[in-house]
Amino acid sequence: MGINKDEFRSALSRFPSGVTVVTTRDAGGRLHGMTVSSFASVSLEPPMILVCIEKTTGSHDALTESEFFVVNILAEEQAALSNRFASTISTKFDALDYHSGLGDVPVLTDALATLECRLAHAYDGGDHTIFVGIVERTRVGDEKPLVYWHGKYRRLEEE
Repeated sequence: MGINKDEFRSALSRFPSGVTVVTTRDAGGRLHGMTVSSFASVSLEPPMILVCIEKTTGSHDALTESEFFVVNILAEEQAALSNRFASTISTKFDALDYHSGLGDVPVLTDALATLECRLAHAYDGGDHTIFVGIVERTRVGDEKPLVYWHGKYRRLEEE
C-alpha cells in the first residue's frame, strides 16, 4: 500500500530547502522564470546541477527548447521575488533588474548566487522532468539564503 499525494507533500515539507528562481528563454525568444526548490548539486567534475520541473508548468517547455538555463539562488530578503516567480503573471520580468547571460538567458542581478548552465540531460521523473545542467559561469554574494520549511519562508539564525 502506497501513500497519497498529501501524505507525501506533508513529509517533504519537513525538509528545509533553499529557494531558487530558474530562468530561461524559449525558442521564440520569450523570457521564462519560475520558483524552484527542487535543486541539487550532481557533480564537481564536471560541475553539474539538477532542477526538477513539473511538466504542466508554463515554463517547462521553454527549458526543453533552450540550450541554457540559470539557477538564481535567492537571498533571505527576496521572498517577494520568490512569490512573483511562483505566480502565473505574464509580467514577471517587468521592472526587474537582470542582465543577459549565456544564450541570452536572464540572470537576476540581485540573487545571492547564480549558476549559468548548459542543458546536458533531461530525464522523465513522473509528473516532473529532471533537467541536468553543466555549470559554465557563477556569481556568488555573501548574504544569507532564503529558506523554505514547513510551508513558510524562514530565516537562518546566528549562533
